[in-house]
Amino acid sequence: MQIKEIEVKNVMTKSNLPVSDFSVNPYVGCSHACKYCYASFMKRFTNHPEPWGEFVDVKYWPEIKNPQKYAGKEAFFGSVTDCYQPCEAKYKRTRTRALLEQLSGSGVSISIATKSDLVLRDLDLIKTFPNARVSFSINTLDENFRKEMDRGVSIERRLAAMKACYDAGVQATCFISPIFPGITDPVEIIEAAKDRCNLVWLENLNLRGDYGARIKEWIHEKHPELDKLYYEIYSKKSRDYWTALDQRMREYTAKEGMPYLRDDDHHRSAFGDPPVVVNYFYHEEVKKSAKRKQG
Repeated sequence: MQIKEIEVKNVMTKSNLPVSDFSVNPYVGCSHACKYCYASFMKRFTNHPEPWGEFVDVKYWPEIKNPQKYAGKEAFFGSVTDCYQPCEAKYKRTRTRALLEQLSGSGVSISIATKSDLVLRDLDLIKTFPNARVSFSINTLDENFRKEMDRGVSIERRLAAMKACYDAGVQATCFISPIFPGITDPVEIIEAAKDRCNLVWLENLNLRGDYGARIKEWIHEKHPELDKLYYEIYSKKSRDYWTALDQRMREYTAKEGMPYLRDDDHHRSAFGDPPVVVNYFYHEEVKKSAKRKQG
């Protein structure tokens, strides 16, 4: 793993995501090395010879002098990295925790996405933010598949960390992403997480970018019985699989008393109530629509 320190002018950058005003990424690169990581496109701008997942640049930025300017805004921690990847344990005094300390009391809302239970280290600070949310990525309960796809902590540890956040009064999201057709079972995952989250977010597997070919090769090698399905979805652009899954989720959530929405990230369940489930299968279209509205 190649780790180096770099200086940047600002760590709070304006976001083009429909769910936040600012993106916060204290690192360039991510040692979790997810095979399906859309953020691997960042390598085009970094000039790193190492493969994605084998380098991390640790950012240093000037202290935020007027954090109150972010009051009423939402900052998303981890849009193209994991703020709680292993090196955060070493750099905590100057990176993610330090930034939380600078922003605490400013009135900014925060949302954190992670595959690590290291986030629990900062739970004392996270609780001080209005409507704070921590999202844990889980797209399988099968540890063998998980190990094939990422170097994050085990699914058991993610579920335990989700419960710790939820029990502490911090809104927790079970981020079922990416859904691998024929492999990921969203219902199975929701059953494991429904007592410890306010929101379940369903997102499809996107095979654009450099990683698309690698995922298709992996499917062909490990699950050749799915070759035809992946060809229909990703070459012929058929939506039949997602339409059927949408119907299955509608039926399941209705039976379980869970609100079911499409492309709407603004609702959360109260603590103790069944989680809200959001279908975000066509998130790329939502992002394009949001950009058109902003323009």
